[in-house]
Amino acid sequence: MLDGWFLWFILFWVAVLVSLFAIGGYFMFRKFLKALPKEDGRSTLDWEEYYVNKSLHLWTAESKEMLNELVSPVPELFRPVAKQKIAGRIGQLALHEKAKRIELDHIIRGYILATPKRDHKFLKKKLEQMQIDDTPYRNLYQFSRD
Repeated sequence: MLDGWFLWFILFWVAVLVSLFAIGGYFMFRKFLKALPKEDGRSTLDWEEYYVNKSLHLWTAESKEMLNELVSPVPELFRPVAKQKIAGRIGQLALHEKAKRIELDHIIRGYILATPKRDHKFLKKKLEQMQIDDTPYRNLYQFSRD
């Protein structure tokens, strides 16, 4: 009787471990794909870092605080990665528009374009809490990445 119970216990833990390794492997593989160079010789992560570094002088204390406030719903473990990705997109927008500094408009547009559609509900909720109208940005929700 004990042998049958022990066998099922071992099989259960084998299934759990295989599942956890598969999930971890999936996320590591996604990160690996982002680090691979594209046709231009730079990876997605390289471009994010490039735009963040090139736009550092455009960030004001208020714009940094606004970005921190908007990413606050993101779990703390993933927040630095989310901030880097969103800040890269914001910097890209600001540099292409030759902006003098990063404004609220850049931050909201960059957030929408850098995040998947499933995360937009958190942005909408946060903007509503902050009493910021998102009507001018509604057309951007369809162009965000999936």
